[in-house]
Amino acid sequence: MRLVDFSILFCGVVLNAFAQLGLKAATKVTGPLMTGDGTLVKRGLELLTVPSLWLAIGAYGLSLLIWIVGLSRVPVGQAYPLLSLGYVLNIGLAWWLLGEIPNLQRVAGVGVILLGVVMVARS
Repeated sequence: MRLVDFSILFCGVVLNAFAQLGLKAATKVTGPLMTGDGTLVKRGLELLTVPSLWLAIGAYGLSLLIWIVGLSRVPVGQAYPLLSLGYVLNIGLAWWLLGEIPNLQRVAGVGVILLGVVMVARS
């Protein structure tokens, strides 16, 4: 895979990862959407007022457009495994930005994912 193609696809993955973090940040503001007292609709409406939700949705949309550009340049069988880098990014960024501490098993899993992505990208 050429560096420019990898860079395009990686930008899509990064935006997708930030979208996930934005969704999590939005739900940290509202709290759990489904609770035992039937507040799903109320919390859902609250969620619509949280700016990070809209930033996350925008990041998803942009990541989709960038991913389509990447797929137009690279076989899907080579591109799709790069989405696994989202796991790596999300664990690291969630730790850094949200204070979610990964355990040893997750870190080992990330190592396996990275090895697989390198193998696919070089094929």
